[in-house]
Amino acid sequence: MYLGIDLGTSGVKVVLMDEQFRVQESQSISLTCDHPHPLWSEQAPAQWWQATEQALDQLAERTSLQAVKAIGVTGQMHGAVLVDSDGQPLRPAILWNDGRCALQCERLNQRAPSIERMTGNQLMTGMTAPKLLWVAEHEPDIFSQIAQVLLPKDYLRWKLSGCYATDMSDASGTLWLNVATRQWDETLLEACGLTLQQVPPLLEGPEVSGHLLEEHQQRWGFSSTVPIVAGGGDNAAGALGVGVWQSGQAMLSLGTSGVYFVVSDGFYANSRQAVHSFCHALPETWHLMSVMLSAASCLNWGAKITGQASVSDFLLLAQRANVEDHSPIFLPYLAGERTPHNDPYATGSLTGLTAQHGPAELAFAVVEGVSLGLAEGLAALHQSGVVPTSVTLIGGGAKSEFWRQLLADVTGQCLDYRQDGDVGPALGAARLAKMACSPALNLAEHFPLSPIVATYRPQPERHQFFQQRLGLFQQKYRQLSGET
Repeated sequence: MYLGIDLGTSGVKVVLMDEQFRVQESQSISLTCDHPHPLWSEQAPAQWWQATEQALDQLAERTSLQAVKAIGVTGQMHGAVLVDSDGQPLRPAILWNDGRCALQCERLNQRAPSIERMTGNQLMTGMTAPKLLWVAEHEPDIFSQIAQVLLPKDYLRWKLSGCYATDMSDASGTLWLNVATRQWDETLLEACGLTLQQVPPLLEGPEVSGHLLEEHQQRWGFSSTVPIVAGGGDNAAGALGVGVWQSGQAMLSLGTSGVYFVVSDGFYANSRQAVHSFCHALPETWHLMSVMLSAASCLNWGAKITGQASVSDFLLLAQRANVEDHSPIFLPYLAGERTPHNDPYATGSLTGLTAQHGPAELAFAVVEGVSLGLAEGLAALHQSGVVPTSVTLIGGGAKSEFWRQLLADVTGQCLDYRQDGDVGPALGAARLAKMACSPALNLAEHFPLSPIVATYRPQPERHQFFQQRLGLFQQKYRQLSGET
């Protein structure tokens, strides 16, 4: 067996995978997020560890973990976890969807003019580097105590093994990594007042970073010393979880955020439109990625304001809507936006309401708005010259057959929904753990494509309709943002 641990924004998920890549058991524990000020988004690392302990406690109660040969870790990217010389967090982690540091992005651009060329990415408030400038300027006492800057999943690694390490895919989102050479760049670190000693060693995803501490082996019933591999950022691990690792393959992830992930045959960049260029979680592989900050989180918000008990109920409500040319338009920028706007100050809006519109029309507008935002991201990424031959849907939102077909109609892409798509990142982490134990196997054997459950093809008339809606969607953004 192989264990995968995924630290998401809304919860921790652990999965137990067998030698045939089948998920035998899984357990999830919810997390909460704090927003103490406008644009702020934080979580306490102690909450992550407590949730991980709880998930493993419950998993170990149901099934024996004696057969686990290795552990992989994955999780939300970009978060700044600042620890002291004892590995204790100095403050709550500043998350990927925190937008407080726009001024620090400008300053960092001035200090390190080569940053976009070196990293292949625009400076964004969500990235790790400008967060450290913000802490240096606003919390200098804390900044002076920083021994290590960790990414979220790497804090769990520290708690599990007592070792500091990170992987190439997660490190790509810090803006301190030279993505082409896969090395920390001292110039970029110095621009934030940091040294190489304050960031963890870099490893490739399947490399062993340490071993499970003896106290944890005894607590959860592991039979022997268990290696913990470097793992990957949640998107890279999610791609590996369904077998997306070769050039031409792509993934559309419907989680808290929305991500379009395309494997490239080398290091490419289209930073002008806020497309990310990152290392994949496998050696000598890269990918491009467009990101919208609020995807399924918009549906959670919509469910609350319409009184629905769950996102599933909200999607059922949306299916009952009367959809016309002039139906309401929803801009899904509840936490700012990345691709293609890179605008932390963008806000959500709902326009075009009339007395004839009710909860169903509002629900459809939200789901459609997220889908149109994703379509913009697809188009921006394709302008880099990398266009995939197949696209796999993953994430909790992809459980909805209605939303799957809507996305095909909106984007004009043929979309495959594959088995285990809802546990992609944790499964990808487990697959990386298996690779560490069986290095003689080739990549195709380690990361087979998961079986297709269903394929969704765009309906030409519906796609034409949504192309017109996309024009209205883009017009509303320009009007509200002041663009000409």
